[in-house]
Amino acid sequence: MSSFEIESWCKTKPTEKSVPMGLIHFYIGGNDRVHLERAEERLQNTGEAETLVDVDLGTLELVTPPECGPLSDCHLRVYLREDDRRGQFHLVGHRASDGSLIYTNAMLIDALM
Repeated sequence: MSSFEIESWCKTKPTEKSVPMGLIHFYIGGNDRVHLERAEERLQNTGEAETLVDVDLGTLELVTPPECGPLSDCHLRVYLREDDRRGQFHLVGHRASDGSLIYTNAMLIDALM
């Protein structure tokens, strides 16, 4: 389906600014794409602000920057753009070594191939 290399960010503490970490590579396949589309529809119908979608780590093909290392958990956060209510998502998780928040820039769901 869709393979991405997208800018990632690290936030070590809630009060600190995020710092860039480099590119994260991951793959969104059939079931994950369907879950993203369903989450977008649910947000459009319910008015909820956001939702987390579990991902299949077996098919995600996640490659993090060397300074990041492995993640202890990983989800796709889905929310709607305010101007046109189109769904966007980004990868979020926590670094296994210290629990820091790791996330990527956002992408439009309907841009997935």
